[in-house]
Amino acid sequence: MQNQARKQITLYSDGSSLGNPGPGGYGGILEFKGTRKEYWGAEADTTNNRMELRGVIEGLKLLKEPCDIEVISDSSYVIKAINEWLDGWVKKDFAKVKNVDLWKAYLEAAAPHHVRGTWVRGHDGHPENERCDVLARREAERIKSLL
Repeated sequence: MQNQARKQITLYSDGSSLGNPGPGGYGGILEFKGTRKEYWGAEADTTNNRMELRGVIEGLKLLKEPCDIEVISDSSYVIKAINEWLDGWVKKDFAKVKNVDLWKAYLEAAAPHHVRGTWVRGHDGHPENERCDVLARREAERIKSLL
């Protein structure tokens, strides 16, 4: 395995909450060489930012080996944290940072990989982002109906 190139994975993700906080869902797509796997989940009482981040974490947890990953999301919070803020947050031990539990889970899930983030404008016709939005909303509505 040494000197082999890592798999290039694209992880599309979106989150949704009906109220902030309120019932929420996330949806994602993992893509490798044209093959796609969709995933989704929900929480009864959460925020939009938490669902945006959970979508990325859950996608990373599905990967079975170290990969080069491009995370594509309409969440500037998640993308800026991945690309710019996270190192500083770790250095200051997450002082005054929200969602510390999830950021620590992200760091654990991302550890074997090389991850970079790309921001896309939400609800702007990006096919994968639109599909992730559908998955996330569907899950938020589903969990709301169970409450």
